[in-house]
Amino acid sequence: MTSSLQSICILRLSAIGDVCHAVAAIQAIQKQHPQAKVTWIIGKVEYQLLKDLPGVEFIIFEKSKGKQAYTQLKHDLGDRKFDVLLHMQVALRANWAARYINAKQKIGFDWGRAKELHALFTNSRIRAQQEPHVLEGFFAFAEKVGVPSEAINHLTWNIPVSDQDIEFAESVLPNNERHIVIAPAASKAERNWLAERYAAIADYADEQGFKVSLCGGPGPLDRSIGNDIIAASNCSIQDLIGKTSLKQMLAVLNRASLVIAPDTGPAHMAVTQHTPVLGLYAHSNPKRTGPYLYQDYVCNVYHKHIQQQKGKPAEQLKWGTRAKGKNLMADITIEMAKHNFDRLVKDFSL
Repeated sequence: MTSSLQSICILRLSAIGDVCHAVAAIQAIQKQHPQAKVTWIIGKVEYQLLKDLPGVEFIIFEKSKGKQAYTQLKHDLGDRKFDVLLHMQVALRANWAARYINAKQKIGFDWGRAKELHALFTNSRIRAQQEPHVLEGFFAFAEKVGVPSEAINHLTWNIPVSDQDIEFAESVLPNNERHIVIAPAASKAERNWLAERYAAIADYADEQGFKVSLCGGPGPLDRSIGNDIIAASNCSIQDLIGKTSLKQMLAVLNRASLVIAPDTGPAHMAVTQHTPVLGLYAHSNPKRTGPYLYQDYVCNVYHKHIQQQKGKPAEQLKWGTRAKGKNLMADITIEMAKHNFDRLVKDFSL
């Protein structure tokens, strides 16, 4: 069947980092099945980043509309029938959305990852994997439809941006300078590093001749930590928080020499641009959710906290177990960040 696929439906609604991981798998599928029409059911915000993806038709699912979102999905799908559905999300709302998708084969996660009744909405499963990164989990879907496993060693992300977005990025990150971009805010405040430590690493980068910029969304959490970083810093910091579209932010991250971020969407956006990332992780295992190409450069206190909280190493716990607490990120020291900063500058000749 996989050699003759004509229509493929992707179901992955959120979030920014996860859809970035999914793009790599989907584009590997497109190379394997160039004749197949690909339809992706995606969240409204995520669509703004990926809307020009080559060869992909999008159907937007607006979760904020509640029950109406499912009615709209049913309308948008009409009488379409797909050869295969790749059901890449275990959240209950995504599982319920899968009911409205008519596909001969509905491929979901393996039994070990099939949470929130996921298995009830699929009739086939990807292979079980040993401690996979999220991106590797998505690639198992690609393998299920015939993509060779070694394709993961040749990752590509083609996420188009307009000439206007590129011009914007060039105007804020000029060619004749080296740039550090800090994306300081995760979706929850407890996963953010301390503002004064971001400021310290900004000052350290400035001393080495880098220009420093902040980026992030328009929300109050991003704005608050951005203000605190600027107030605590001794160097001049360009503030782009809330001042870019997602496409503009992608173009900015493309031009950066280095990105510094916790577990947040812009970190994974930067990976799609092959921009080195200094990750800051305390709550989630960077082996599972870290910046995929730059996991060796993560400041990682996750394993320490998991051992303290559970009395076992992460390898002996359910994959994906999170460490809990409001102050875990405080264990990432400025010295740790400087050490990995120096390694990145050296290893990537920045």
